[in-house]
Amino acid sequence: MSSSRQPLFSLISLFFATLLLSACSGAYYSAMEKVGVHKRDIMVDRVEGARDAQQDAQEKFKSALEQFASVVALKETDLKIAYDKLNEEYLNCVKASEEVSGRIDKVEQVSEDLFEEWEEELDLYENQTYQANSKRQLRETQSRYRDMLSSMRAAERSMAPVLQTFEDNVLFLKHNLNAQAIGSLQGQFSGLEKDIDLLIERMNKAIQESNAFIAQMGQS
Repeated sequence: MSSSRQPLFSLISLFFATLLLSACSGAYYSAMEKVGVHKRDIMVDRVEGARDAQQDAQEKFKSALEQFASVVALKETDLKIAYDKLNEEYLNCVKASEEVSGRIDKVEQVSEDLFEEWEEELDLYENQTYQANSKRQLRETQSRYRDMLSSMRAAERSMAPVLQTFEDNVLFLKHNLNAQAIGSLQGQFSGLEKDIDLLIERMNKAIQESNAFIAQMGQS
């Protein structure tokens, strides 16, 4: 295939992939609506899932920090065992961070579909008062949602530098299984502790925003 045709081929592939995803989402929503579960319910359920994933990630990062502290405190003994434990905690954090990102993506997907449907259905109103009230409610819900999503994404972004620091130190320990490596790790611990404290603070904010959004959706 010539290089000039490659961009066009990529665009066509993306177009059909988008159509397929849209069709799958539409079929899923239709099936759920038949059993009385609507986009609004799915959205709330996914927000709850994202909140729970962030709570789980907090515990994983706290556990990893505790393990890191125990490695730093070592005077001698078997560094291979220390490495294995720290590496396991690091992998748990990676898995937890991926779960958080996936949950947030799902929240964003169903929210966009919900708001698009809501916007389109505003034109179906004959009663202008009902239409105005529904439009106001839509805008308020979108505003609360944007605040919540912003907090979620901020917490998500905070995970990357923490994970990178963990990975660097796990690799360093792996490659330098000797007492000298511990001295170098001690210099990293203070900064890592601050990063995780900031991460947990941002996750707490995102969790609070999620709980508030869920409560408001239940009242509306």
